[in-house]
Amino acid sequence: MSDRRPEQSKYTLDRGIPGAFEGETVTRRRLMVLTANVTAGVAIGGIALSAVGFAAGQPFVEVDTGWHDVGPLDEIPDDTYAPRVITLDPEIGQVGKSTVYVRKRNERVDKEPADEWNKIIAISSRCMHMGCPARYVQAAKHFICPCHGGVYDFRGEVAGGPPVRPLDRFYTRIVDGRVQVGKRFSVNSQIQRFSPRPPGQPLDGIGQYLYPSRPTIRKMAGT
Repeated sequence: MSDRRPEQSKYTLDRGIPGAFEGETVTRRRLMVLTANVTAGVAIGGIALSAVGFAAGQPFVEVDTGWHDVGPLDEIPDDTYAPRVITLDPEIGQVGKSTVYVRKRNERVDKEPADEWNKIIAISSRCMHMGCPARYVQAAKHFICPCHGGVYDFRGEVAGGPPVRPLDRFYTRIVDGRVQVGKRFSVNSQIQRFSPRPPGQPLDGIGQYLYPSRPTIRKMAGT
């Protein structure tokens, strides 16, 4: 005796499906479900593609253009910031320039250990929320980002708004009485140094492990 089941008809009417019509192989209900699933898949794919495109559009490497002369040491204050413009990427014109706020180390406010790289404090103007340019307001003694209300105190630490970490800093050195600004680095709320991270990536707690650094390439300014 054979255990084979009789072959089922491909037609819905033969299978006794309620509401079936002669000659159809897929019910209208099943067709609507399939259509909805395909539509949802296309929508999700579009959103995912946009997210991937945004991520891919971010710079994959950090450009290191060497050291930038920002003026004589005696022109750098210790109770406010002197704005200086440096070229971070010489190949993309004005977009590759950035404002750096520079001051001498002040023992009254700078409590982290002193070393050869922080005798001069150089703070980036790029907001750590979405990357908009923040500026130092002397009257308030704070850095303020006009885009989304990010506020940083005199040391560049977050004082209000959505930024996830303090403003980035730059290594500095003094050569023949002149101040030079070098490579950028990121800091957490304790002003501990990390390799540079893009805006929006926190570096406190588990954040420092969730957001690894990106590769760096050396490109001398003017080359």
